Amino acid sequence: MRAGLRARHAEAHRLGRIGWLRAAVLGANDGMVSTASLIVGVAAAGTARGEVLVAGLAGLVAGAMSMAAGEYVSVSSQADTERADIARERAELAADPEAERAELAAIWENRGLSPALASQVAAQLMARDALGAHLRDELGMSEALAAAPLQAAIVSALTFASGAAFPLAVAALAPAARLLPATIAATLAGLLVLGAAGAAAGGARRTKGALRVLLWGTLAMAATAAVGRLFGVAAA
Repeated sequence: MRAGLRARHAEAHRLGRIGWLRAAVLGANDGMVSTASLIVGVAAAGTARGEVLVAGLAGLVAGAMSMAAGEYVSVSSQADTERADIARERAELAADPEAERAELAAIWENRGLSPALASQVAAQLMARDALGAHLRDELGMSEALAAAPLQAAIVSALTFASGAAFPLAVAALAPAARLLPATIAATLAGLLVLGAAGAAAGGARRTKGALRVLLWGTLAMAATAAVGRLFGVAAA
């Protein structure tokens, strides 16, 4: 009977994806938008295709390394905080286990259990895994949400490079006279796909996710195009 209930309740929750999904979507989106914007800005200044491609490639490499370093430092700080909280909770359990049991019981009582039942639940949870129970119920920590600095750094670098490679390839393959509009059009289409895919992977509405990414990508390319035009005219 219980096995049947467990089988029927087998659900594919997306919470376990949140760490790598965030890094992947952020990396690919940033790579595509920043590199396309760089290409558009340099091309709008009237620069030759070779120089535009060199600027785009440099932006790809620099951006990928920057994303990796930023993610690693950020997530490492989160991991350090988690380790400090675990050590603090372990010390509190060793110093006064009864107070910790009462604290856990109060948490369950606030969730709707009667005082007697909450006390029983707290006692049983602590008998099985006192530290795990407090980390989960008191601090909201779990393995699915644990910080993974190296994973975040690698995913960010690879996805940034993948996203950046798309507008760079378009700029390299498009006719020289059509480099600017081709890069803009292809990037906007890519952002729509990326935004929809990221929203779908996270269980959100595809249209909302696609339009959100498209808006900011359009603003970024418009801004760099304006800068390129301004300085291109000034240089001329």
